[in-house]
Amino acid sequence: MAQNVLLTGGSGFIGKHLTNVLIDAGYSVSVLSRSDKKNTEVTYYKWDLNKNYIDENAVLNADYIIHLAGEGIVEKRWTQKRKKAIVESRIKPIDLIYAVLEKHNKKLNAFISASGVGIYGAVTSHKICTEDMPPADDFLGTTCQIWENTADKIGSLGIRTVKIRTAIVLGKDEGFLKKVNPGFKSGFGAVLGTGKQYLPWIHIEDLCQIYCKSVSDNQMLGPYNAAVTDNTTNLRLSKILASLYGYTIWLPKIPAFVLKLFLGQMSEAVLTGQRVSSEKIQKTGFEFQFTDLEKALIASIH
Repeated sequence: MAQNVLLTGGSGFIGKHLTNVLIDAGYSVSVLSRSDKKNTEVTYYKWDLNKNYIDENAVLNADYIIHLAGEGIVEKRWTQKRKKAIVESRIKPIDLIYAVLEKHNKKLNAFISASGVGIYGAVTSHKICTEDMPPADDFLGTTCQIWENTADKIGSLGIRTVKIRTAIVLGKDEGFLKKVNPGFKSGFGAVLGTGKQYLPWIHIEDLCQIYCKSVSDNQMLGPYNAAVTDNTTNLRLSKILASLYGYTIWLPKIPAFVLKLFLGQMSEAVLTGQRVSSEKIQKTGFEFQFTDLEKALIASIH
């Protein structure tokens, strides 16, 4: 009988791709959903974070759990209410799962949680961030730290716990490119701020394979950066994306103060960025399929 992987956030961009990868790899997949859905190749279970409700069978029937759920970081302005929603949407699911595991003394083979390279802070520097660096004390750093610390509660139950610190995800018609591609496709692409801020990235196919490996490789433990180690900046990505649509960027750079005016504190997410090391995940034997930015973008827009 196939081992079961339960996903939170299974209907999102990453979750939909990962579901197919896991099924192709021979796993059965279950998804927690807020609405009633008919079971197909995937089994659906109900949950409601607002009511602190989860169908316990979803957890009890799982061999592995992958936690992807969470409000989008750059969907809305970072008001205090929005910040609270961003944090709670990441930790509430873990608390619900933890309660079921503890109540029934259920032992998973592994609990794998998403996290973000934002843990290293909203700054731009030339250093390359590794997993042993301390988290930053800004909003993104603090959010990721709370997220990972809550995941470690699962680890306290004697369950192997892995945290995937994810960079910007490139994929067809979804994720990062869903937001920026329309402007570039129509000929109105522009560089944000100085353009010198680093932009760590990963292609969706590689990210899903990292998650799949974190399920199958019982030596994986703790945090791993899911990002290509290169020198990609906002300027470099913008130039390549424009060239793929057959033009050179002609609009002036969008000044930082304009972005701050319209986005508020959320502008930190697009005006800053650091390089991120992929050495730890590569030492597990993982090999990236996409390490060339242009090829990754071509695969994502065509």
